[in-house]
Amino acid sequence: MYLFCRGKDSEKEKWDGARTGYLEAPQIFQADVARSIDEFPSHLKSMAALHSNIYVDLPPTLLRRRPSRMTPKSLLKVLTGDVSPTPQTEYDSIIDSLGQSNRQSLAPEVARLRGIKSLAEQKVLRAAADISGLAHAKTMRFTDVGMYEGALAAHLEYMCALQGAQRMAYVPVVASGANALIIHYTSNNQRVRDGEIVLIDGGCEYNGYASDITRSFPVSGTFTSPQKDLYSAILSAQKTLISLCTEATGLSLMDLHRRSCELLRIELNQIGFNLKSSYGDLERILYPHLLSHPIGIDLHESTYFDRNAPLQAGMVLTIEPGIYVPPLPIFPREFHNIGMRIEDEVLVGKEHPTVLSVSAPKEIADIEGACQGLIGLEPY
Repeated sequence: MYLFCRGKDSEKEKWDGARTGYLEAPQIFQADVARSIDEFPSHLKSMAALHSNIYVDLPPTLLRRRPSRMTPKSLLKVLTGDVSPTPQTEYDSIIDSLGQSNRQSLAPEVARLRGIKSLAEQKVLRAAADISGLAHAKTMRFTDVGMYEGALAAHLEYMCALQGAQRMAYVPVVASGANALIIHYTSNNQRVRDGEIVLIDGGCEYNGYASDITRSFPVSGTFTSPQKDLYSAILSAQKTLISLCTEATGLSLMDLHRRSCELLRIELNQIGFNLKSSYGDLERILYPHLLSHPIGIDLHESTYFDRNAPLQAGMVLTIEPGIYVPPLPIFPREFHNIGMRIEDEVLVGKEHPTVLSVSAPKEIADIEGACQGLIGLEPY
């Protein structure tokens, strides 16, 4: 492993901060050799001539023929930051050498390696989930009638930052009342009203790893009877689906999604819905999104991920069934304009799954207790 860097520069470090030197880089980053970034183009060209397969992904624009009058930045110029005196013709010749028939795509190989999380990665993902889970609990307690959704989003972000998160993994969804029927609602500009449900989909990024948690809770601190029935139906299905997140089941993500549709249909029919056993109103209207996606360094690590392949121990997935009831006469009136989703991060095991986002209240008693300040909300 060769690491190319800029090395120490005391003058520039006064302005931009410390840099890693050539002597320290191998130890810190576990590289075999550290060299100046100025040597990168020539070294890459020499290496390309020695190997039958070169794994690299070039932006598509670099692989197309360009008229000589066009001079966009090449990949190498971006990597070296234009610090090297290498002429443009040299860059082009290196790009050409990488574009021959021996070039293989690197992205699928990296995705395969990223799919299974090491023990160290699992610990960081759990830490990120703990930070976000506690932030969800504290935001439940913070919520009050008349607040803007944006204030809840700011509180969630503040709680994550206080616990060491570097940033949010995505723009939080804070959807009150009928806004929760919009899956990716991020306007967050309405006041929350008494008697409504607030759906918060938010998670931080901690030490390079994302978290993704959704909770639905009552503004008043207590679920109404219809809200409790609908929430219980979703929670029951979610618990069953989490129990299936093991290598031993031989199920795939798509198998789990199909199972989620079956479970939700049964649960909803028990509380007054009239949903047919075949594809219909559930999938088209009430539950229009997929159940799950892989998570890790990226929020969605779905690129090059085979949703039809059996789950493997060490994968980390979200399990997020949700129901969004529009005011249509085909659905029971008491559930109109209620949107709820329950999302957890789950570590797939050989025989047993592990819920990484366990710090976020999920049981009805725990949610109501968090909203009313009746349970402890201190960090673990």
